[in-house]
Amino acid sequence: MRRLVDNLNEGNLGFQIAPMIDVVFVIMLFFMVMAGAVKVEKELNTTLPGSAETSGSQDFVDEQIITIAETGEVALNDEPMDEGNKGHELPQLTATLMRLKQASEAAKTPVVVTIISDQGAKYSRTVDVLDALAVAQVPNVTFTVNDEE
Repeated sequence: MRRLVDNLNEGNLGFQIAPMIDVVFVIMLFFMVMAGAVKVEKELNTTLPGSAETSGSQDFVDEQIITIAETGEVALNDEPMDEGNKGHELPQLTATLMRLKQASEAAKTPVVVTIISDQGAKYSRTVDVLDALAVAQVPNVTFTVNDEE
């Protein structure tokens, strides 16, 4: 019976520091490796809009709205353009946009065009409208999607 008691005391070796040091080194190695994998964010040189003081009243520009239907029909300010034309060129829209650009240059006001496209409209029709805007040299174009159902 005395032998059993001796075996119980032999199993208790006390606190072992060597395995703890090994664990600390493994954790330190993990953090060192992961520190090299962190992507460095680059600074974006952007200027945020702020408030500007004006000396007088300012004229607001008249926004022109081009809608592109799901069927490919194009309308400028709810007026159909190039109804029978299913090709890539939009001569009526291009001519109207050129007159609009000339009138805005004479009045010294910017031309702002918003393209509202149905979700089911083909991208090629939007590109056709952008081509017409490029021919008319209209630089201020914004996009939106018609989500009315």
